[in-house]
Amino acid sequence: MAVSEVMPQTSPVSAMTPAEQTPILELRHLHRWFTKGRQRIPVIQDINLSIQPNEILCLVGESGCGKTTTGKMMVGLLEASQGEILIEGRNRQSYKGKEKSLLRRELQIIHQDPFASLNPAHTVEQILSFPLVKHKLVKNRAELRKRIWDLLTLVELTPAADIVGKYPHQLSGGQRQRVSIARTLSVQPRLIVADEAVSMVDVSIRIGILKTLLDLRSRLGLAIVFITHDLALAKYFAWEGRIAVMYLGRIVEIGSTRDIIANPAHPYTRALLSAVPEADPLITRRKKPLVLRSEDIPKLTDIPPGCAFHPRCPFFQPGQCDRELPVLSPPPGFVQEVACIPLQGDGTLTPYVE
Repeated sequence: MAVSEVMPQTSPVSAMTPAEQTPILELRHLHRWFTKGRQRIPVIQDINLSIQPNEILCLVGESGCGKTTTGKMMVGLLEASQGEILIEGRNRQSYKGKEKSLLRRELQIIHQDPFASLNPAHTVEQILSFPLVKHKLVKNRAELRKRIWDLLTLVELTPAADIVGKYPHQLSGGQRQRVSIARTLSVQPRLIVADEAVSMVDVSIRIGILKTLLDLRSRLGLAIVFITHDLALAKYFAWEGRIAVMYLGRIVEIGSTRDIIANPAHPYTRALLSAVPEADPLITRRKKPLVLRSEDIPKLTDIPPGCAFHPRCPFFQPGQCDRELPVLSPPPGFVQEVACIPLQGDGTLTPYVE
């Protein structure tokens, strides 16, 4: 099967602006809030991100930090309350009519739960047929059948004849997620948001799905935003890419995966890495977990002033962390950008003493 049969080398939207000069997706001062009565609840606060073609970016953080909300805004499932989303230098709001339809194809999402995201009343063939027919990507029944076979082969669901007639409940969790990936690829996207794409499948088959995604990215030139709470998965999947660490709706550290894993800067990133289990018991015994001042995560309805992490931070500096809002910048001795006021001095952290 030729790769070009499933994914063309140049898409209609990408032809508008040279991808080599402009990020495929850019978030500028992005905010998202929800309202509860008269109260405004901030979920995303001042997010700035750019994603290049064929790049891997991992969004990492605890549940409820805003990762999924950010991913949904990237693909247009949620609107921003404030800020801009640019697609190759052009504001998303400026796309109308046919251009908007093409844009929907460019940016796709793989949902966390494949059983919930697949229609239980449809067979695999029907699930994969709908987007192909809807976007007029096939000319006749024979071409439709061939494209479905090619997609299933692409995501390693073979022989395809054994899969096309089955319903989602007749498939394993891993097979369902691969069908979801095939459906995502059917409309020839350039960027995929993988929202906890392996968290609902058995541990034994997670690596297989991750390898498939990496192979597809390499073969088809995809950009992937991988959302996870597991830094170990982020390390494996985005070793050649970048990691953005989120906490309560803000990015607190961003840089290359190698730099962050080898030399984490923000106290929250250090805490996440210290909690990653090691297979080697010798490393586990030598590893010293970073003890937080509090295990309680602040509520979105009552976000602390200054740095939102300061009530839990073991390096809290009174009069600074609880008053000033840190901005992302590279501290001394670090390559990555970090939002931590104490680090901006000499690049060191002093433990807080009650």
